[in-house]
Amino acid sequence: MFWPLKNKSYGVEAARRPTWFRNHSAQFKNPHIVVLGAGFDGLTFCQTFNRSAARVTLVDRQNHHLFQPLLYQVAAAGLSAPEIAQPIRSILSGQSNVTVLLDQVTGFDLAAKTVRLEKNTLTYDYLVLALGGCTSYFGHPGWEQFAPGLKSLDDALRIRRDILLAFEKAENASDPVEHDRLMTIVVIGGGPTGVELAGAFAELTRTVLQRDFKRIDPAQARVVMIEAAPRVLTQFSPELSASAEQQLKKLGVEVRPSTKVKAISQGRVDLENGETIFAENIVWAAGVSASPLTQKLGVELDRAGRVKVNPDLSVPGHPEVFALGDMALVLGEDGRPVPGISPAAMQMAKHVARIIEDELAVGGKSPRPPFRYRDKGSMATIGRSAAVAKMGPFEFSGFPAWLAWLGVHLIFLIGFRNKLAVLLQWAYSYFTYKRGARIIIGRKEIEAQLQSALGEVQRLSGVLQICVSCKKIQDAKGQWHGLEEYIHSHNQTDYTVSLCPACTGKVLADTPPQPGALNPVARRAGGSTHALSPDGNQELTQQQEHPPPWLKT
Repeated sequence: MFWPLKNKSYGVEAARRPTWFRNHSAQFKNPHIVVLGAGFDGLTFCQTFNRSAARVTLVDRQNHHLFQPLLYQVAAAGLSAPEIAQPIRSILSGQSNVTVLLDQVTGFDLAAKTVRLEKNTLTYDYLVLALGGCTSYFGHPGWEQFAPGLKSLDDALRIRRDILLAFEKAENASDPVEHDRLMTIVVIGGGPTGVELAGAFAELTRTVLQRDFKRIDPAQARVVMIEAAPRVLTQFSPELSASAEQQLKKLGVEVRPSTKVKAISQGRVDLENGETIFAENIVWAAGVSASPLTQKLGVELDRAGRVKVNPDLSVPGHPEVFALGDMALVLGEDGRPVPGISPAAMQMAKHVARIIEDELAVGGKSPRPPFRYRDKGSMATIGRSAAVAKMGPFEFSGFPAWLAWLGVHLIFLIGFRNKLAVLLQWAYSYFTYKRGARIIIGRKEIEAQLQSALGEVQRLSGVLQICVSCKKIQDAKGQWHGLEEYIHSHNQTDYTVSLCPACTGKVLADTPPQPGALNPVARRAGGSTHALSPDGNQELTQQQEHPPPWLKT
């Protein structure tokens, strides 16, 4: 609907326009603050900034704010995704001067004071960078496909799905070696995320899944945590680190300090000490780097991709641009970098909000105080009634630390509904030893992708075939061998991915071929299309330029 303006004065016609229209028209005369990212820092800035005379635009590629400290519980089937996430628009519905945009940042022009988005370009008077970080593989990006990190709900749901699916596969496995591999979980990294994941996985296998299966005993599953440092939780005191390690071992976790990873491949972790661990699930919790978008700023960065900011958190050479949280290298009073944790990010956001408010109040630049980080303590939970905590000069562990951890996280969790849902879920899990989020989501989608990508079991001369299901390898003569021993005794590395005959039968049994559709084990390799005919008996080989009519390309 359009409301015409009869004259230049704001008379009756203007008064009849909806409130959002009048505010939108008036705001273009006011200073514009663009906030990139709706994490703890970006959201805290919007909630703290109280100057209604300024426009604030918050941009995020997701429509929800994620409570990152509880993300590991989604991965371990302790909580459901909606219980730790809240729609951004709902959180900021009372902020009349804040506009929320669902978009992706693509670039910057700091000289022109513009931010390029996929769908728009924004001009700003102040820019707040709060895009967070991403998982760092320390120069080994290829490891990501074999050892996913934990930074988003998608990551958590994928990890949960793969772990639960591994136990389902183990229930049907007849090979003892394959059974052991399926029931092994490796967590790489001994920081808070790694410790919490390892403890949660150990509880999941030993108390939750134990009564769900008939042929296997999930309590016999291996949970291995690998840490390169001499001890876990290095940001805590040696006493608390020792307590955490002891509590992990009590849960059955194999703790491997002073152990470095040499290589990661499908279902395999090679250590620098020569040991190899075969595991169906490998989770990376060893490092975080700044958002890759910092590289598009054209400013000085450190080795982790963080912006080297001024003491007031502004970007050198651009006093109107601020970097917060994981994007910023901020030195504390002791000369060491401020830790990349949510309390620090929230303190940075409040500091920048006060600076901008003061400058807008006086109509120009005002003295900017340096940022001072106040360490209010650190906590890490290991499992049921087990945690470590440091609050000021006090250090404690066990049940008291666990209660403190529960209380703090409930307080900072956004939304009354989320607080109540999480509290009830925790109470249910505590008294029943069960978890209600043990749902495998996306299996049909996975099978569909598998069917379109795996292909037919072929015997191509000189090319090895690796079965992605049981991890056996086929040589040029058509013989199938155990993957590990064959690779160690042969130098040939040219291989393609397929299914062995036994696994092919399982896929075909689950998804019978339909006429006119791609057979579940059809594959294209080289310059030819190798596939099975619709009746499953005749092999057809044609050039890809002229596939058979029943083969969907």
